[in-house]
Parts: sequence; C-alpha cells; structure tokens
Amino acid sequence: MVSIEQLTVEFSGHTLFDGITFLINPKDKIALVGKNGAGKSTLLKIIAGLQNPTSGNLVVPKDIKIGYLPQHMIHHDGSTVMQETEKAFAGIFEQQKLIERLTNELAERTDYDSESYLKLIDDLTHESEKLAMLGGADYKADVEKTLLGLGFLRSDFDRQTSEFSGGWRMRIELAKILLQRPDVLLLDEPTNHLDIESIQWLENFLKTSSSAVMLVSHDRAFINAVTNRTIEISLGQIYDYRVPYDKYIVLRKERREQQMRAYENQQKMIADTEEFIERFRYKATKAVQVQSRMKQLDKVERIEVDLEDTARLNLKFPPAPRSGSIPVEIEHLTKIYGEHTVLKEIGLIINRGEKVAFVGKNGEGKSTLVKCMMDEIPYSGTLKLGHNVKIGYFAQNQASLLDGEKTVFETIDYVAVGDIRTKIRDILGAFMFGGDASDKKVKVLSGGERSRLAMIRLLLEPVNLLILDEPTNHLDMQSKDVLKNAIKAFDGTVIVVSHDREFLDGLVDKVYEFSNKKVREHMGGIYDFLRKKNIENLNQLEISLRTNTEKNVEENTVSENKLNYEARKEQSKLLRKAERAVEEAENQIAALETELAAIETELQNPERANDATLFQDYEKKKRALEQKMYEWELLCEEKEKLQ
Repeated sequence: MVSIEQLTVEFSGHTLFDGITFLINPKDKIALVGKNGAGKSTLLKIIAGLQNPTSGNLVVPKDIKIGYLPQHMIHHDGSTVMQETEKAFAGIFEQQKLIERLTNELAERTDYDSESYLKLIDDLTHESEKLAMLGGADYKADVEKTLLGLGFLRSDFDRQTSEFSGGWRMRIELAKILLQRPDVLLLDEPTNHLDIESIQWLENFLKTSSSAVMLVSHDRAFINAVTNRTIEISLGQIYDYRVPYDKYIVLRKERREQQMRAYENQQKMIADTEEFIERFRYKATKAVQVQSRMKQLDKVERIEVDLEDTARLNLKFPPAPRSGSIPVEIEHLTKIYGEHTVLKEIGLIINRGEKVAFVGKNGEGKSTLVKCMMDEIPYSGTLKLGHNVKIGYFAQNQASLLDGEKTVFETIDYVAVGDIRTKIRDILGAFMFGGDASDKKVKVLSGGERSRLAMIRLLLEPVNLLILDEPTNHLDMQSKDVLKNAIKAFDGTVIVVSHDREFLDGLVDKVYEFSNKKVREHMGGIYDFLRKKNIENLNQLEISLRTNTEKNVEENTVSENKLNYEARKEQSKLLRKAERAVEEAENQIAALETELAAIETELQNPERANDATLFQDYEKKKRALEQKMYEWELLCEEKEKLQ
C-alpha cells in the first residue's frame, strides 16, 4: 500500500537513515520503536509528506489517504468543539453544497424534455448516492461517539476550543483524524494527554479499524494491545519484526546476542590482522602478505552494535527520613471553582510506605487534590500532613523552575549526596543525557528534556513523600523502567497521578478512583482495580461517569449500586420522557416514509416524472427523514443509558 524504497536522510553530515526499505500493508498495526533521536518522528513526517528524504523514494498510491497526528501542533481559535471536529467532514459539506446547487438549478429549469435536463437529473442522483456513500446522513452521530469516547461531555460540544488546555485540544485533532477514516494512520505519542479510559477507547478503535496504523508510543500496554508488527530503528537501519512489542523484545535480545558474538569475532580478526601487519610491515619477505592483509582490512564492513546498558543500572536513592505513621489524612475536603464543584466532602488516609495511584478521567480532580496537598490552592475541610513529612513534588511546570545557567551535570550534582555522586553520569545516561548532553546548559534544553532532568533532580533529594503528576509523559521505555525500579525500592510514601497502566502495574498497592466529585478507594494494583470494575476496556466506566456527570445524579453513600428513592423517581421520570421522545420520533419517521412512498408513486407516472417541484419536495423530505433517523438513534442511545 505504501512503499519506502532505499530511503536515506542526512543532517549536517550525520546519517539518520541509510537506505532503509519496507512496506506498509493494509491493516498493518505497526509500533515504530528506537532510542530517542533515532528518527521515529522524522520517518512519520516523511511518510506524511511533510518532509523530504535526502534520497530514495516514498511511493503512495493516489487513492490512499494518510492521517497524521504530530506530538506538537498549532491550534486555531474561533470555533466550538463540535464545529472544529466537523471540519473532518469538509468533503461531505462540499458534496451537500453541490447537491443544493444542482437541486436549485433543476427547480429553475423548464425544458423538461431536453437532453441537458435529463443529464442534470442523472447528475443529481449520482451526487446524492455519492453523499450517502460518504456517510452524509450519520456523520453527526460519528462525531458525537468519537468525542465522547475521547472523554468530552455533551456539554463541551458548544464550548469554544480556546477554553480547553493543549491536551484536550490535541484530542480534538485526534478526533478529526480518526473521523476522516484514512487508509494509513500515523500517530506520534497519541496517549500523552489521554486518561486511562480514553486510552482504552482508542485501543479498541485502532484494533478494530480497517486502517493501517503506524504509531510511536512509550506506553507499553498501549502498543502491546494495538500492534501486530514492530519496526525498530537502530544506527540508521531498520529491523522489521512481524510480532507485537513484547515478543519483539525477546527476539531483539536474541538478535543482539548474535550481533555481539559477530562483533567480538570481527574485533578479534581485526586485531590479529593489525598485529600481523605491524609485526611484518618492514620485512621484505612478507611484503606481499602485508599488502594483502591491508587490502583485506580495508574491505571489512565494520559491524556496529547499538549497546544498551540501562537494563543493568540499579539506582538506589537516599533513604527516606522517617515520617509519622499517617503522612496524609483528609476529611470532608471540598473544592469549588466559581460555581463548579470539583471535589465534594472527600476523605482518605494514606499510610507510611504506601504507594498509591490517583486515576480517573481528566478534570475529575486528581491534580486539584495534589495542589491542595501542596497548599497551592484554598479549600474547605481538613487536610493534615503527618509528622516530619518532607514532600518531593513533580508537576508539569516543575521543569520551568530549573536554573537555566547551570549545566545538566551541575543541576544533578547540586542535589546528589553520598555514594550516588559517583554514579551521576550513569544516571544521566539512563535518562537520555549521555555523553556531551550532560554538559549542555539547561536553558537550551527542550521542554521534554527539562521534564526528565527535573524528575532526576527530584528523586535524588532526601524526601519521604513523593507526589508525581504524570511523570512518564516524556520518558522512553528504558528510562521509565529505571524510574519505576527506583520508586519500587524507595522506602517512603508515593502518590502517582498517571494514565500509564504498565508503569503503575506492580508499582502501586492501592488505587484511588476519582469520579463524580468523589474519591473511592480500591485495594490492590491497577489491573486488580480494572478487573474489579469488571470492565476490561473501561467502556462501562466511561459511560457511567459521563451519565452521572451530565445528569448530575450522585450515588448514594451507603451503596454504589442503589439509588435513593428520589433519584429512582427522577430516573423513572426521565426514562418515561425518553420513551415518549423515541415513540414520537418513530411516528414522524413512519409519516415521512409514507409521504416519500406516495411521491415515489407519483414520480413513476410519466406525466409527473419530470416535475422539478415534485422532485425537489422528494429530496427535501428525504433529507428530513435522514435527519429524523439520526435524531432517533441519539434518543435510543439516551433511553438505553437510562435503562
């Protein structure tokens, strides 16, 4: 479907790709992996047609449509969420305008028997059929399902896009790309700004999509769930594995062991050859052999091995100063922004040494509660920090607080104590600051690099309560493993706000679920939590959270499964109302179908076959029926939710 042939990319004398060749086949689900800087994002841009290679060919058939989601994008203001998302259907809108123009032209014509008039009718019929094939009747339903799946509420649809954060606006762009149903989807870190529910919705969408997918992600659980093929970029070459990521890891280990043996054998051969040349260089009797060995050495194609030593790195951070037995105790805490209640009468206790996760949809109050703990915002209720609690806090703006004039090495050396100072360069290498990168000034680092540096700095400080808000967004898989192992070995208390299931798995022993202004405690790890909810892909949680939020129905504190009398009464009332609305819509659909059948009968009469007014009325009623069918589908969905 898409062919990459002998592709070479060079930057300032550095070869990023050296004659790589591969195919993207229909329905391929490809994970593109490799170290940071290996060229993953560059390759996606080339396939998307946004960047040209130094040499080689990219062959994309004319009828193939490519959708590309970059890591960073420019957003445009001036439209609502719904209006911006509907831009994905620009082709449908153009088609509707064309049909409207042809219909108006038909209504103005009186030469009913002319050849051009009959052609106009044929054109109108053809374009109407084309609109139906494009999905003109149900695109609004697709927009709503996609936006809801990505975490938006119906009440968000008419809000201006400028009111949303960058992460939410990225979701709008993702929705637009998914709705265009491209033949090839290129996704660069699509999960960075998604919560767990939305990530699993996206997983299901991509797994069942007929599109080919190539994605870059550091979310191991996500790429394992979605992909069936792994392409690794290493030292300018690619290694194509027709297996998911976890199986690729095993095969890559075997390949590197073979590479290492071949490399060692070659190094021995080179050393022996060089020793022979050096020993007999000035002996006339050996001149022919020396010249032969020198030529042989020149022709040797040197084997390169992309070594990774982070797997052997074992960071041990300073012991946590002893705190009180209950580092965090919260009672009846409420937080209100203006008229919007984020948290209402919540309570929780975190014991010393516990490692807990805060999970839930974006906007449900996870980061708000963290800010309350840090005393950054006012709240009502009680929040007590235990005796001798020393907090280490990582937030998204933490990176901006670093001293721009210090080097990367100096930033870490400033806070490191004890034996850890002898391992600073190893630690920096594990977090992608190896070699000359450790001597860079902080002010020249990218946002992602600063975030990684802030994370290292934080983990070297002697604290006993770590609060980490989305710590893995800018870390590759090796760095995440190093961080995870370090936190597991940390003997203090840890609170992690994260959507990365693989990172949380085996790390936390308690999960706090944020939903509907409340916080609920779940004992066990992240997958225990998901199993207990009995919703493997979290669709049920997504619907229940959305319904509760939009209907403002709060759960009874005695039982999550029983509504009190007033709530049941209100729900019954809403259900009866929804049933009446569905019945009314069905009656209107039946009436329109009857009217259309009558018009079709008239059009079969040769005397009325060319009646433009009658044909126009037919098209108008046909569109009305399509709209009413769409409304009926939405009403049925609402009724099913209430049931």
